[in-house]
Amino acid sequence: MKKILLTLFSISLTLQLQAQNNGNVPTQHNEATIAQLQAAMALGKLTSVQLTNYYIARINALDQRGSDHGVNSIIELNPDALAMAQSADNLRKQGKLLGPLHGIPVLLKDNTDTGDKMQTTAGSFALFGRPALQDSTVAANLRAGGAVILGKTNLSEWANFRSFESTSGWSGRGGQTNNPYGLDRNPCGSSSGSGAAASANFAAVSFGTETDGSIVCPGNANGVVAIKPTVGLTSRAGVVPISHVQDTVGPHARTVADAATALGVIQSRTFDGRDPATRGVPLGWQGTGKTRPNNIPTDYTVFIDPHGLKGARLGLTRAGLTGFTNVTTPQQVLDAFEEAVNALTAAGATVVDLDAAGFTFPSADGELLVLCFDFRRDVRAYFATRVGVPVAGGTLQTAIDFNNNNADVEMPFFNQDIFDLCASLAPGVNDPQPAFGGITYNQ
Repeated sequence: MKKILLTLFSISLTLQLQAQNNGNVPTQHNEATIAQLQAAMALGKLTSVQLTNYYIARINALDQRGSDHGVNSIIELNPDALAMAQSADNLRKQGKLLGPLHGIPVLLKDNTDTGDKMQTTAGSFALFGRPALQDSTVAANLRAGGAVILGKTNLSEWANFRSFESTSGWSGRGGQTNNPYGLDRNPCGSSSGSGAAASANFAAVSFGTETDGSIVCPGNANGVVAIKPTVGLTSRAGVVPISHVQDTVGPHARTVADAATALGVIQSRTFDGRDPATRGVPLGWQGTGKTRPNNIPTDYTVFIDPHGLKGARLGLTRAGLTGFTNVTTPQQVLDAFEEAVNALTAAGATVVDLDAAGFTFPSADGELLVLCFDFRRDVRAYFATRVGVPVAGGTLQTAIDFNNNNADVEMPFFNQDIFDLCASLAPGVNDPQPAFGGITYNQ
């Protein structure tokens, strides 16, 4: 592993020196925060085109798409990224800034629609073909905020809802994403590429999705900040679904401030008619001030407080630290865990050890049942928005049949037992509309 890390470091250092010599991006911007990048652009020391070119060069050098010898976190680069960057630079010269991500390259998970030349496939060839007809709300918010959509990231195929035997970060279309801290280590998922790309400095910020752990786990595994927003704060319209009850979209970034900045840009600022869960966002807000009615923030960076843990009371359970009863936690993990506890205490928090013996945990089987019914209905609604792809206008059974007919590329390592289970449950693919409404996918 040391040899792999040394090789990556050597390539990275060479790339940094080349970028500096070519006048692309000065070395001090390699791990700069969004605020620092914006300051450099404001002073004329950096342009969005330069920054975008730098990230593209870094991805080409280190990601090695389709290979086991790189991070393999990027499934596709946006052919229009440099044009978007140039547009952002032109607006900046005119004194027009569209938001805190103006001119900043970002990455989207490959289950998030972009109405451009890029594919949206959830990592599956079943959705490969004609691109989505329109932007997801998240992508539209990023464009409106001046961000440069650099590309799409790989993921655990179908957001890790195809098989109980799946591998985090593997998809039929994208192959295996690797952890940049050790290419033989688990990047976790399902937003594997998003977490790995943010960690490897392939963009200033990336965006993943979560139904159950798919943002926070890759954040943990790849050493980056992850925010899993409350359902409805960020619209899921135009995102390949699992469940309208649990799905959400959130950022991966290298700092808390960057993640908070990104969240403020993608959140639903008004009710999104394509996603009823956003009804919690007040109507009629005009964008004045730091907060909206009902105290819903528009700028989450104002809540960053280095003394924010002072006086906080935090519960802690050490039992089942690994999440598996038959696994012994490695000592280095236990040591790191204690360091984190000590850091919380040093920051002013009171940490209380809890006895988990009497806890009642929710049934995983119950959650799976809900997700199956939601997935079957929600994916059918999503397929109805797509044209020119194998599952266009189809159902979950259409995807199952595609996988069976293309098992060499879709199922070389594991099956689709989750798909099969969900399809087998009554009353069938024509599930009724939930009482509170699901996501509407307008074409």
